[in-house]
Amino acid sequence: MPLLHRGRPLKRWCYAGVFGPELMWCAGVVRVGGIPQTFWAAWDRTTLFERTRVLRTRGVEVTPARVRVEGVASLDLSAVGTPIELVSPHGRAHVWTRKTPVRAKGTVVLDGRTHHVDAAGLVDETAGYHARHTAWSWSAGVGTATDGRDVVWNLVDGIHDAPLASERTVWVDGTPGEVGRATFADDLSAVTLASGERLTFTGEAVRRRRDRLVLVSSDYVQPFGVFAGTLPGGVTLAEGYGVMEHHRARW
Repeated sequence: MPLLHRGRPLKRWCYAGVFGPELMWCAGVVRVGGIPQTFWAAWDRTTLFERTRVLRTRGVEVTPARVRVEGVASLDLSAVGTPIELVSPHGRAHVWTRKTPVRAKGTVVLDGRTHHVDAAGLVDETAGYHARHTAWSWSAGVGTATDGRDVVWNLVDGIHDAPLASERTVWVDGTPGEVGRATFADDLSAVTLASGERLTFTGEAVRRRRDRLVLVSSDYVQPFGVFAGTLPGGVTLAEGYGVMEHHRARW
């Protein structure tokens, strides 16, 4: 994809989130018009560790197959479900995304302590020519249903959110199913689906960042936490872990 299309710069990123009862972790590599940023964060249910670097990608690798953060993380990712992929109009151009449920295995070292990771997660690959002002609410999580099935979800409002052919997806034992519109509480305490199902969220550790640059600004809040409730298809969570997010960008 070229760096410019219809007057809009290319934005692209790869984000990997891995969520479990002992450790929740995310990392990403972002490029906005060719300007790079990397970040990672970990919540061990006691302490939040995080780092963001602008204009630098050295030491951080995030792909659908692996996450490497020098001195911190070495995780191998394998798909455990069918990815979903789509292109949506956005402003006067378009955006693409692919979401893949994964299993992560490896190690994360925090404050001298090595965590051995074997947990479920989600990879978000995105590239496109987003509108100058973009805002979305998002949730990614994993869990186990009361009947023992494995569950992964990706819910969004504000981007790739058409009534049909959206990125709103729930994977049950690796099989994806699109779900209806999602409405997020202003305080990110819940997300409600058009069919009436609802997930409640208890945030435990909050990532926040506000960047104000000449041509680009970004303001987001993304808490790690635990979920309870139901998803379409009669899926009631026995346990659930993941993130919620509000994000506003001018880019």
